[in-house]
Amino acid sequence: MGKRVAIATIGTSGDVRPYLALAKALQDDGHDVVLGTNADFEEMVTSHGVEFHSLGTKIQDWLQESRFDNAISQMKLHHFPQLLREGQALVERAARNAWAMSQGADAIVVNINTSFGIDIAEALDIPVIMTAMQPLNPTREFPICAYEVPDLGPTFNKLSYIAMNLQQAYYDMPRDRVRKQLMGLGPRKRGGLFKDSNGNNIPTLYNFSATVSPRPRDWPQTAVVTGFWFLDDNSGWEPSPELQAFLDAGPPPVYIGFGSMPFGAERNTQLLRSALEQWGGRAIVARGWGGINPADLPNTVFAVAEAPHDKLFQLVSAVVHHGGAGTTAAGLRAGRPTFTVPQAYDQRYWGRRVRALGCGPAPVRLRAITPEILASALYELTNNKAMAANAATIGKALSEEKGLETAVRFIETTIEAAEAGARRYPVTG
Repeated sequence: MGKRVAIATIGTSGDVRPYLALAKALQDDGHDVVLGTNADFEEMVTSHGVEFHSLGTKIQDWLQESRFDNAISQMKLHHFPQLLREGQALVERAARNAWAMSQGADAIVVNINTSFGIDIAEALDIPVIMTAMQPLNPTREFPICAYEVPDLGPTFNKLSYIAMNLQQAYYDMPRDRVRKQLMGLGPRKRGGLFKDSNGNNIPTLYNFSATVSPRPRDWPQTAVVTGFWFLDDNSGWEPSPELQAFLDAGPPPVYIGFGSMPFGAERNTQLLRSALEQWGGRAIVARGWGGINPADLPNTVFAVAEAPHDKLFQLVSAVVHHGGAGTTAAGLRAGRPTFTVPQAYDQRYWGRRVRALGCGPAPVRLRAITPEILASALYELTNNKAMAANAATIGKALSEEKGLETAVRFIETTIEAAEAGARRYPVTG
């Protein structure tokens, strides 16, 4: 019999698309699913036939504010206190809306941005499944990937994950208010991102591929790496006549896009213009909502407002992007050599993984990149035959994985175990 599953995620498009793919896969397996996320993505969610519930947030409006851009792209630290206060308000609003959404659910699926779902599960006495798009369970094998930390050796690598707990503690304050005011729960005695209030490990799904990021050997059994959760285009997108004419006019271009976080749009436009002129090749540039101005780019460039990566990447020779988990996965799945230009968070980690796989040059931070560096990377992407071969091999491996199927089985097993009265869910890592 199908179950009612609530899924909660907030963030940019890359933080929502994998969970929409999961929702669709659960529905296809006979379950009743509601996806709670930013109001920005209601149309995207409903267009795939999934029930939408607003968590009361509009993350993209917030990210477009100048002080967010200045804080991240220019490291203007005086903006951070206000941003943290606003972040707390976003979390509390999302928690209250997620509480309403979860009534009658048999399980709730959350991530680090919606960890208040752990409290909701406790109050409703239903299982919670934690998820993550990057490796976050502490390990001795490498330091926390959310920060630019070098390898510190086994002991200090594991200790580096304390930083994540300290950051999370700031957002625990609105969680505690909601626990008391809305859920009738007392303060948490124990817990964390991967443990419940009794100290038990929470079943955790990692929606990336072990081919790209191998599973650490010292992770708990409850942490399962499934493979990527790809949301394929359902719009029937095809190249416009203008884009098709551009594609037909020369060799396959390189895709260049810096993601949906609008950091330093004016500088990025100038950087691209100079780099493309030095390189001399052809490119498709994603404007994004960061404001890259195609009028300022050479005529060897075609600008697209938006296009599905699973289709667009089949038309290009290589990809250059910010290193988000979803875009990295899409580029590698298409078998394309990749150069990452990280902005923040885990993006540098994925760039290092691309390099380690032999699929692209070493990542260079957006704040540090120059036109010369970008031009050199573009040349290597389009001329290094070993990179192309490695990317093709990884692409074939990813196309054969069944990440969504593994995730659905995991969730079903977890619900069954909880209904049978298990205190610790018998999942296999």
